[in-house]
Parts: sequence; C-alpha cells; structure tokens
Amino acid sequence: MSGSQDNLLAEDRDQVRILTMNRSEMMNALNFDMLRALKTQIESLRFNKDIRVVIITGAGQKAFSAGADLKERATLTDIQVREFIYTIRNLLTDIESLNKPVISAVNGVALGGGTEIALASDLRIVSMNATMGLTETRLAIIPGGGGTQRLPRLIGRGKAKELIFTGRRVGAEEALDIGLANKICEPEELMGEAIKLAGAICETGPIAIEQAKYAIDAGMETDLHTGLAIESNAYWITIPTEDRLEGLAAFREKRKPVYKGK
Repeated sequence: MSGSQDNLLAEDRDQVRILTMNRSEMMNALNFDMLRALKTQIESLRFNKDIRVVIITGAGQKAFSAGADLKERATLTDIQVREFIYTIRNLLTDIESLNKPVISAVNGVALGGGTEIALASDLRIVSMNATMGLTETRLAIIPGGGGTQRLPRLIGRGKAKELIFTGRRVGAEEALDIGLANKICEPEELMGEAIKLAGAICETGPIAIEQAKYAIDAGMETDLHTGLAIESNAYWITIPTEDRLEGLAAFREKRKPVYKGK
C-alpha cells in the first residue's frame, strides 16, 4: 500500500508501515487534519496482521514535527483548543497502546507535540541534526499530549522537570545520554536504521511481541508483584500458539522460523 491523505503519507515495505507527516513547508506542524489522518491509520493497523511494525517520521530534512500548528491555534476558539488537546492526547494513547511496535524516526526538529509523538512510540531513532524538547512552558502552557507523564517515566523525574520547567531543547547526543533516544545516527542513515530495527522485530513471533509490549507497559504502571502476574498471564497466551511450536521446530532443524501470528 502507498497513499496520501495530503497531510500524511503511508507506504508499506514488506511488513512495515511507514507513516510520514507531510507538511514540510510548515515544519510538519500538527493540525486537526494531520491528527485525524494519523488516528485513521493507527486504528486501521490494530487489526492488520500483514503489518508488524510502524515507523513514524517527518517529510523533508528539517523537521520531524515542530508541534502544534500555532497559526491554526491562533484561529481556534477556547473550545476548539480543548478539542485539539483532547484529540492529540487520545491519538498518542492509541499509538502507545497499539498492539505492535511503533518506531519514531526523528529526522529533525521535534518540539512539543513532536516530542510527545516520539514519547508515545516504543522506540526512538534520532538523527544527528535533530533537536527535541517539550517547550510549552515558554508559551505559558504545559505539555498537553502526555508529555508531563511519559517523559519522567522514560528519563526520570528530575531530568524531566529540568527540561519541562526550562523548555530547553536537547540535541541527539544528549537525547541518547538521558535515555530519550534508543539510537542516534547521521541523517542519511536514519530511515535505513529504522527499517533495519523494524526488520529485526519482524523476525520474531507476532503474538510474543504483542504480549511482551503489553506486559512491559502494563507492568511498569504497577508494583513488581502485580507486574510479575501480568507477565505470567501474557506468557500463558504464547504457550498454545502454532508460532511457539514453529520456533522450537526451526531451532531443532537449524533454520529460520516462519511465524504466522497464530
């Protein structure tokens, strides 16, 4: 599949869906249309067994996403601003809870809602020319797409408070140092690295990945005892699958397994 909803491009490479925010002339700023296009894609992917991994990136060389479209924001009523925040918050929750891994390939400036998309993703590969930050306090507001909750869970409370309180931007190397990025690379290598990581995930068992993601995310929000129970229940789901037997057979026969998500 390949296609366009104007603000969002979708392309499939084998079992990987690449979603490209496509407003490069506006630094891929998030408007209502883009948020709704992303929501449509994410909802359709939940039950698409042909796609194993999702990569989100931005068009052009300058920006992943500079955050909310402030030109659009200036035209919105107070009620519409509330609707925008509600829309992005729910979208990012849908991305975070998608039953397959989501990789953000951060190809440039990622500010505010742009960084919040990366935070809602499972993995973040960051270009050396990228800058990231939750800069909302400089506009006398706070992160509204989950940034105050996801950033401290990822990098720790103290560092998250520093970045949010100051609105400071961080470069790729600092993002890696503080755990905001999983990997950094040169701009021309970014999509290749993202696809390489996605390809490695595609070699694993689909049901196992779905259950591992669920166990990690649900378990992190509770105590260890409950988390271990969540892991145990997730493990039981993998035991009766055809994929588990295929994995054992492939190991025994010294070949690559062929998993079908069954």
